[in-house]
Amino acid sequence: MKQKRLLVIGLDCAPPALVFERAEELPHLKKLMENGVYGNLRSCDPPITIPAWMVMATGRDPGQLGLFGFRHRQGYSYNRMWIANSTTIKEKTVWDYLSEQGKESILVGVPPSYPPKPVKGKLISCFITPSKEQPYTYPESFKQELEDRFGGFIFDVVFRTQDRAQVLQEIYQMTTNHFQVIDYLIEDKNWRLFWFVEIGVDRMHHAFWKFMDREHHLYEPGNPFETAIFDYYKFLDENIGRLLEKIDDRTAVLVVSDHGAKRMKGAFCINDWLIEQGDLVVTEPPEKGQNVEKLKIDWSKTRAWGWGGYYARIFLNVEGREPQGIIKPEDYEAVRDELAERIKAIRGPQGEEWKTVVIKPQEHYPELNGDYPDLMVYFDDLYWRSAGTLGYGSLYLEENDTGPDDAVHDYEGIYILYDPERPGGRVQNANILDIAPTILTLLEGPEVQGLQGKSLW
Repeated sequence: MKQKRLLVIGLDCAPPALVFERAEELPHLKKLMENGVYGNLRSCDPPITIPAWMVMATGRDPGQLGLFGFRHRQGYSYNRMWIANSTTIKEKTVWDYLSEQGKESILVGVPPSYPPKPVKGKLISCFITPSKEQPYTYPESFKQELEDRFGGFIFDVVFRTQDRAQVLQEIYQMTTNHFQVIDYLIEDKNWRLFWFVEIGVDRMHHAFWKFMDREHHLYEPGNPFETAIFDYYKFLDENIGRLLEKIDDRTAVLVVSDHGAKRMKGAFCINDWLIEQGDLVVTEPPEKGQNVEKLKIDWSKTRAWGWGGYYARIFLNVEGREPQGIIKPEDYEAVRDELAERIKAIRGPQGEEWKTVVIKPQEHYPELNGDYPDLMVYFDDLYWRSAGTLGYGSLYLEENDTGPDDAVHDYEGIYILYDPERPGGRVQNANILDIAPTILTLLEGPEVQGLQGKSLW
């Protein structure tokens, strides 16, 4: 009897609006929806690529993983940081559990998977891979096979650039390369879990959202890239259709995204605001576009500073914790509460009310590890990015401060679960933490204690 297998199709950043609401134009995904169970997939906090894919793969939230983004402050230093990679993941993934049972996995581009770690099966690392000159496969000898057959693997594209035509060409080139590799690897008869992530979806959103979305403040009617994003989704659907032709009737399919996407309204200059508020004290005015790490800061008078990104990370300057801390430990909660209230009261450039969310990590996560910030801030329900750079003469920027970027992340991603042995056709919303137990249930993996989610079957 043939063994049960699972194909996981990861579409980084895919939102419900571009899959479920336009499914009529995506026949292969639509068929999976009609015959499976599908719905919105609530991402983790924060809803960004790293940590979200590892939350999905481990069934552990960012607090347990100690992973709150791509970069992290190192301890309580003012200017040292570390960058997340595969070695930061200490919890077991679903493929680790399956490996212990002798079940093989093929993994392609699941973030963060550089440097490559051993797995029973094969692995190709993800978009954080520095270059093809580095080892990027497990086993390492597998790299040569990829180089000989496909000229290697394209990990990412430069997408924060004004040359959108070039970006579009390179995203298609990358995605074509990925599916060529995947089409080849899926012919392997030994895998039980095949999981790949297409980062091109995310890159399309960030590079082309303003050209598609009529509500975007920078949208221009009749622009040459108006249909670029959804044309790419149709291209993806065609490639997924060819992939589905290669699997048998004992293979389940899970299409999943790590978070969603929506238009970016602008970027809010958190550090300029902290200077205005008297929380961040500088000895020299910031230059335009200056990074906070290069500011001349008077730490003897500074209470707080922040980092930019899809969400803001706020750090407090606490006596006995930071090198030149001034907030008394017994005043920590009062200072943090007062700052959180001021942040929540921030309004938009026209005085409009924002739906800003402020998270205290110690209260939000059941378990808290790693180098977490004192406050996590989603400006206006994530519509506004946090600008970490300063000196623009305004707190509100029309565009991202670190290069062209038209979209922000949203809480709701997607999932579609099709199992040929089970009836489908129903809608059921889920949480990103439900994916790991679902995979282990489908593939008869071990019962793992401490997983926060529950199986969708």
